[in-house]
Amino acid sequence: MTLNIGWIGCGNHASEMLLPQLVRHDIRFSAIADLDPQRLALIGNRYGVATRTTDALALLDTPGLHAIGMAVGPKQHAEFAAAAMRKGLAVFIEKPPAATAAEADVLAQIADSTKQVCVVGFMKRYSTANRIAGNILRTPAFGSSASLLGEYMTAPGYFVGNPDYTGFLLHHCVHAMDLVPWLMGQPVTTVHARVHTLEPGKLLLHTGFGFASGALATVVMGTHQSRGTPMEWWQVMGDHQRVEMRNVHEVRHYRAPPFKVSDPAATLDPATDTLGWEPNLTAAANEDHKGYHALIGEFLKAVRGEPNDAPRIAAGAQAMRVLEAMVRSMQSGAVEPV
Repeated sequence: MTLNIGWIGCGNHASEMLLPQLVRHDIRFSAIADLDPQRLALIGNRYGVATRTTDALALLDTPGLHAIGMAVGPKQHAEFAAAAMRKGLAVFIEKPPAATAAEADVLAQIADSTKQVCVVGFMKRYSTANRIAGNILRTPAFGSSASLLGEYMTAPGYFVGNPDYTGFLLHHCVHAMDLVPWLMGQPVTTVHARVHTLEPGKLLLHTGFGFASGALATVVMGTHQSRGTPMEWWQVMGDHQRVEMRNVHEVRHYRAPPFKVSDPAATLDPATDTLGWEPNLTAAANEDHKGYHALIGEFLKAVRGEPNDAPRIAAGAQAMRVLEAMVRSMQSGAVEPV
């Protein structure tokens, strides 16, 4: 079934990251909305979209639409997604799904009452290395996860003009609020953030996450690294095993190998030695290791009623609750419950 898709928001993120992956799927790009007529013309011409409007709510009345995607601001996400679901349309919302956890909870309630699909853009779950790691972590052979370490950095240019760091927290840190419990396979129950400001615009957070099982997680986040350097690293430890993911496309699975120095017959044992994977970036394939293509594919499966694992708005609301607990901890210095 070819789906008719409308889209709200034609800025750089949508036009460079999301829409190129959307149109790789079996969809008909039917309508777009943006406040900037020049962006409307650019994206409309690029993809041959006939229906173009500066009124996002008017776009929802386009005949024949099955679903709406959007990448605007958090308050607009909450407003437009609610209106779309009430009109019987499935919704894809780029993160954050709303400005507050309470607003995201309202969206979850509307999704339940209208029986409409509402998916949040947590593409980190679909980044190639993270997806491989997630599959390993969910095997009986790995067992329960005991700890997580992570680094998720970005550069100060995005936030130097925003000294309250709202944009950094909502648009950057929220990914970690979803990825940490997804990798650990259990919800976060407490958050403790330690804060260091190098200078205005250069913030460092060391954030600890607690779980009901007693497992531990620590993630370093900050705005003081060049985006030209590696920005993202995750490690999950179990009992005599660990999985490490670097820059969304490299993964290593460490087990408990024997010492080999005294064994003249030593070789590599697939049952105990380290397994590693990284992509062949010279291959002539239109891959998307950041995860957007796979995420949108799961959203479209959900719209069609097919089995899928797309992150729903309830997960978005929970990530916002974890984020708000971290913000409270940044202010109080104490361990805060989620």
